[in-house]
Amino acid sequence: MAQQVREVMTTDPVAVSPQTPLVEVARRMRDENIGDVLVIEEDHLRGVVTDRDLVVRALAEGADISSKPVREVCSAETITVSPDDDVDRAIQLMRDRAIRRLPVVEEEDRPVGVISLGDLAVERDPRSALGDISAADPNR
Repeated sequence: MAQQVREVMTTDPVAVSPQTPLVEVARRMRDENIGDVLVIEEDHLRGVVTDRDLVVRALAEGADISSKPVREVCSAETITVSPDDDVDRAIQLMRDRAIRRLPVVEEEDRPVGVISLGDLAVERDPRSALGDISAADPNR
């Protein structure tokens, strides 16, 4: 049942530049109904920012999210997978690192997608609670 990440990942990930103000990042997350955004500079992955990062590293610290750039709160050391990796490798990384999403990058850290716990649940067991929730239409 081993599949490649490319068969399960979400393509065309939402990305912003390192200078993007946090308020714009939060709006993109809201508008796209996603929990993370890739931080990209010159077509290379420079970091990932999650909804939790926004809360813990910015809002809880009293940051001015209208001017604070995303580069100051994103996770710069990212764990990634390749489109050619087995899905089992992505699952193991998520389990070992307690993360729910992984950027998918090609050579030179060029992002091509994101694979999420929800993507894996829908693919592996669509009748599971997580698979069912992940496949549902977003609340707007």
